[in-house]
Amino acid sequence: MGGIVLLLSKEFALWVLIANVFSFPLAYIISNKWLQGFAYRINLGWEIFVFSSILALMIAILTVSYQAIKAAVANPIESLRYE
Repeated sequence: MGGIVLLLSKEFALWVLIANVFSFPLAYIISNKWLQGFAYRINLGWEIFVFSSILALMIAILTVSYQAIKAAVANPIESLRYE
């Protein structure tokens, strides 16, 4: 069961990290342009992007782990009965 959870979590973590790498430049450009319209301006630092990446990664891993454990613990007879 642990191997299946680890395998699925690694695969989803990779996809989340790839999505973050592609979305960070676009999000930075759009956010900068949007923030320029305000009287009080702030600078976007890299911290916000790292925090959002870690949060997205944690949510993905928790969701995948929960579903994998739920499927591994389930009785296969119950699944086959409805098919």
